[in-house]
Amino acid sequence: MEPTDHLLAEARRYGYVENDGVWLRPVLGQAARQIGVVKKTADAALLYFAQRFDTLMRAKVEETLANMATAENGGSFLMKAIHLKEQLLTFEGLGDFAGLHQRISQAEEGLSVTIQQNREKNLAAKQDFIAQAEALRDSVEWVSASEVVKDLRQGWLKTGPVSKELNEQLETRFQAAIQVFFDRRKAFQADKKAMAGRTIMRYRDLINQAEKLKESTQFETASKQLKLLQQAWREVNGTLPKKQAAELWTRFRAANNYFFERLKVHIQTQQATGATASGAAGPEELLARKRRLAERAEALMEVPPNEAIQQAKNLQAEWKQVGTVRGEESDRIWHRFMVACDKVFELSALEYYLRKLPGGEPAGTPAERARFRAETLRELLKTDHQELAVVQDNLDKLSSSPANDSFRQMLQTKVRSFERKIRTKNDLIVIFSQQAQAGS
Repeated sequence: MEPTDHLLAEARRYGYVENDGVWLRPVLGQAARQIGVVKKTADAALLYFAQRFDTLMRAKVEETLANMATAENGGSFLMKAIHLKEQLLTFEGLGDFAGLHQRISQAEEGLSVTIQQNREKNLAAKQDFIAQAEALRDSVEWVSASEVVKDLRQGWLKTGPVSKELNEQLETRFQAAIQVFFDRRKAFQADKKAMAGRTIMRYRDLINQAEKLKESTQFETASKQLKLLQQAWREVNGTLPKKQAAELWTRFRAANNYFFERLKVHIQTQQATGATASGAAGPEELLARKRRLAERAEALMEVPPNEAIQQAKNLQAEWKQVGTVRGEESDRIWHRFMVACDKVFELSALEYYLRKLPGGEPAGTPAERARFRAETLRELLKTDHQELAVVQDNLDKLSSSPANDSFRQMLQTKVRSFERKIRTKNDLIVIFSQQAQAGS
């Protein structure tokens, strides 16, 4: 059978010719309807409309169904399926309209299930985004939280639709949660700006007072007042941008340095003319006393640790009674004294650690004992470095909120303490290593 014979047979199955008109038999709930006229012969007309059905309607349906099977966005193809079913009711051709309608309906049902499943997944995703956004209402980690909000917005936009009755409700909740975060951040930034303004005003007031005092000839009174201003400066403890804070501190320090340099010259002049109060110690005498205390502290390295530690505490008490002397030489003596005392305390801690070892410290020659102590200190250093890293990490992660100022100061003190312990242990390791080499 020729292809045209088969197609003509199909055409006669679904249509017929009557009164020079081409008719489609009743289908899809519709009565028979005329779709064209006979121009040449009845068979030619039937064949034309059968071919038209195949090349236009059937091909279009096949293409749509194929695309529908691989589509990521099913919603758009669902509408195409609906439009195709509507076109079947008016298309002028002869063929299996009922079969195409059934295939489109089946594909539409499958697509509806997929769309429903996707919408359920989208609903779960959007509810998760909302939960994350609402969880930020108490966050004060503004930088990291802002990044989270940015990611949530991107995720929300990329997530497909949900059912129409839920869409507006979810959108409102999500936008409201984000807005709460941004409103809180805005309020925080406003408070921070206001606080910074108050801090700047307080610092500037202290600077103005210091600059008024720097030319004072009432040295004793002005010196006390400047020290009170220095204490007040520390108590402000404001958080400002580094550059701005440095500029303010430079002005304040310059006024103080200017006055105390004048005070130093004044004292030297008084000493030179014999005007220093009878019995009062001058700066040189005070430096000499502190120098002797530093030497005594350094000599404690030769004293047994159990005796040296109490002597070091006594020396620290004496140091406090000597009085204040300013200048680079005083700072150098203080550093000598502090380092010497730190060594005594670290040696005492080492002795305690060695006594707690199972079996105590191994016996051996002085060189072997020195070598063992150096190795022990190296092991203890590892713990110090680990603890310092933890404290430093906590300090780095701490937000700049004024509410954290006390905790920040505590962490900064711990950092400095660990750094001193590490420096002292390294100094002792050098000493023990030298003793080990000398005794080998």
